[in-house]
Amino acid sequence: MHEPREIASRLMGVSFEALDERAKKVAKHVAGRKHIVRNISDELESGSTFGQRAADAVATFGGSWTFVGLFAAIMLLWVGLNAFLLMSRGKTFDPYPFILLNLFLSMLAAIQAPVILMSQNRQSEKDRIHAEHDYEVNLKAELDIMLLHEKMDLLREKQWEELLDLQKEQLKLLAQMTPGGTPSP
Repeated sequence: MHEPREIASRLMGVSFEALDERAKKVAKHVAGRKHIVRNISDELESGSTFGQRAADAVATFGGSWTFVGLFAAIMLLWVGLNAFLLMSRGKTFDPYPFILLNLFLSMLAAIQAPVILMSQNRQSEKDRIHAEHDYEVNLKAELDIMLLHEKMDLLREKQWEELLDLQKEQLKLLAQMTPGGTPSP
């Protein structure tokens, strides 16, 4: 097993102390032969507050075709009801240019926009954490591959040495078998 300091100096080319915290964490995982992969989504969801989950739900619903369809249906119903009342009674609850409807739409936009921005900020934080985790996983994979290459190189060198020793032994035996060969003591 390797030490984190050895991993840092041999594979990364820097001292362990010069590494940032993520790289130190990865070096420790490589040295201990421990996995580094974890489910970030579960960790993020378990630590979210009610407000964060509500912001995500509002953003999800506000950015859906269901919302667009309901929004269009309510507006058409509002305008249609006002037109029907104008034609049948000559008086409406929200006369043209629909000032009450404009007030409701403005209030909806004033509340929905910051909630969606909160959700987007939260999503960007999630993306940043996922990117950091991906970096750690990729760095560990790269270091593991480098260690495997070292092991393969050592095995290949050892095999070459064994093959050379076998070849020397075979040459000795051939020399003994041929006429005029010198027998070994």
